[in-house]
Amino acid sequence: MSKHRAIQELEQKAMRKDAPDFRIGDTITVRLRIVEEGGKERQQAFTGTVIARTGTGISETFSLHRFAYGEGMERVFYLHSPLVASIEVVRKGAVRRSKLYYLRGKSGKAARVRERFDGGRSRRVEVRAESEELTQEIAPEAATQDSDA
Repeated sequence: MSKHRAIQELEQKAMRKDAPDFRIGDTITVRLRIVEEGGKERQQAFTGTVIARTGTGISETFSLHRFAYGEGMERVFYLHSPLVASIEVVRKGAVRRSKLYYLRGKSGKAARVRERFDGGRSRRVEVRAESEELTQEIAPEAATQDSDA
C-alpha cells in the first residue's frame, strides 16, 4: 500500500459522517466544544449565514457571518473538526453566488437572504404516514365499540 493511499484511509476515518447537507446562504448553528480550566467542558453556539465553503476532504472549511452587538463578525470552521459538536440548519437560503462576501459591512434588511423552499414535500409525507398510522390504530378500536353496542 502506498503512503498516499494510507493517508487517504486515515482521513476517511477522521471525517464527520453526521454533517448535514447545507449550502451557501443557509443559516446554521454550530455548537463548539470548549474546554475550560479544571477540565470542564461546555458548548458554545454560533449562528450565522454561510458565506463561503472551501476545500475538500478533511480540510473542508466553511465561513459564517453574523451581525451582532452592532458589529459584523465572521468565523471560519473546519467541517470535520472534533471541536465541532454539532451543526444544525436553521433556515435555507436561496442565492445565486458561490461566495457571499458582499454581506460584509451590511446589516438589517440589506443583509437579508431569500428563503429556499422545498415545496413542503418532506413534511407532507411525514404527516401522511402519521395519519395513516392513526387511522389504523383507531379503526380496530372503533370496530370493537360498534360491535358492543
